[in-house]
Amino acid sequence: MDSTFWRRPTLSLLALAICVTAAPSRRDNSVTIGDSTYQSGGLVAFGLIPSDFIESTGDTLGGIGSATTLKPGSWKALDNGTFTGTLVVEPDRGYNVVETIDYQARQHYIDFWLTPYTDSSKLSFEDAQLTLVLSYSHTVLLNERDGKKTTGLDSGSHRNATGGDPVLPTPTSTDRLSLDVEGIVANEDGSFWISDEYGPYIYHFSAEGALISTIAPPDAIIPKSKSGDYDFTSVEDPDTGRASNQGFEGLTIDNENHVLYAMLQTATVQDGGDQKETSRYTRLLGWDISDVSNAVLVGEWVVPLPQSKKGKTRGSNEIAFLRDGIFLSLTRDGNGRGDEDLQASYKQVDLFDISAATDIHGTKYDDPEHSLRKGGDGDLDDGVEPAQYYSFVDMLDEDGLARFGLQNSDDQDDKTHINAKFEGLVLAPTGKGDQYFLFVVSDNDFQTTQGISLGQPFDAGIDVDNQFLVYTVTLPGLTGQIV
Repeated sequence: MDSTFWRRPTLSLLALAICVTAAPSRRDNSVTIGDSTYQSGGLVAFGLIPSDFIESTGDTLGGIGSATTLKPGSWKALDNGTFTGTLVVEPDRGYNVVETIDYQARQHYIDFWLTPYTDSSKLSFEDAQLTLVLSYSHTVLLNERDGKKTTGLDSGSHRNATGGDPVLPTPTSTDRLSLDVEGIVANEDGSFWISDEYGPYIYHFSAEGALISTIAPPDAIIPKSKSGDYDFTSVEDPDTGRASNQGFEGLTIDNENHVLYAMLQTATVQDGGDQKETSRYTRLLGWDISDVSNAVLVGEWVVPLPQSKKGKTRGSNEIAFLRDGIFLSLTRDGNGRGDEDLQASYKQVDLFDISAATDIHGTKYDDPEHSLRKGGDGDLDDGVEPAQYYSFVDMLDEDGLARFGLQNSDDQDDKTHINAKFEGLVLAPTGKGDQYFLFVVSDNDFQTTQGISLGQPFDAGIDVDNQFLVYTVTLPGLTGQIV
């Protein structure tokens, strides 16, 4: 296996990136919440991992934007103006165009060198990749406590609660744990939390990839049939609980107060999640994990997601805790390279604030019999105040994309086109006060013409590289972060 495809920055590019003084052409956006102003500073780096890269298990490296975090202690500023660190990324459930496959959950470690580019002149697509250079390190496979492999197979069945675990999703063919990983939080001790679509649950794994414990949400979130049976499959919607493929996409942590947050991609079925026109009121949940062996639900809030001009919900694909009830949300459409509809219209990293929102945990809304919707329409029930939602970083800014050789046209379908699916967020300090780097990572759905899955070749009909975009953002008073 060779990871030398990615090169470290050359001296000429380093000099260009460090010595420029002109501000980039970009669309600035600022949002004021209370007495704090949050500002988007524009795109400063771009990198990619080629779609056909093979990782250490022999499979194609793909889907990695599903869950992305920074390895604690890895972030460093070098003397030459470059920053370095290690990303920890988790793919979802493998290449599954026809049906789900027996793909063991795993996490990859990817080293990077970031050289911010702030000049207004345009880089070629090839030179732009030198602003964020990535190098594959290694992979850790995820297992249960007894060493049993996890699987990506659709959960058409379940395992009864035992050994401190709740009822868990499994395939019909085996009792192995089904995982479709969508969120990750890394801890200083090397262990990590992941969230998934099937349960949707949150799992605590050791640094070696062994399952430690499981956090289950309230009954209103767990997918069930009208008879009350568990219905974990992703093939169709359950009667209540998270909608199909709309589980805990977002996972983040307030390290200062030891609160772990997870957010559904869109509303539960009983809250309107079975239709895009009524699915905007999703749920954010928070657990106190001061005692990691006994997580306690301490809050639950409603977050109103943006909608298209046709009234269809834009799902949230990742969140990041900032401070005092304020979060980032990676919210987007599904258009772009890798999708039939090439022209994207909404890909943003937005802000939302729950400080004045109603905490509904422990109320009737944790029972699936009680919908958040009033009278069955799209409005919230009386007495439920949602979070405040704000538009923030526009990833489709044409000038910003063009500076890095990227584009979002409706007729130029090549590797310079911005990807359809972005699902990972990472924050790291620039060293300049309240300014941070914001990494946004794509999920390419393992789309390549030269793929390997479970030892077998596959051709997805298109090559969609794993894209990484890096922005600068001003985030006043950021707390609870590990770098």
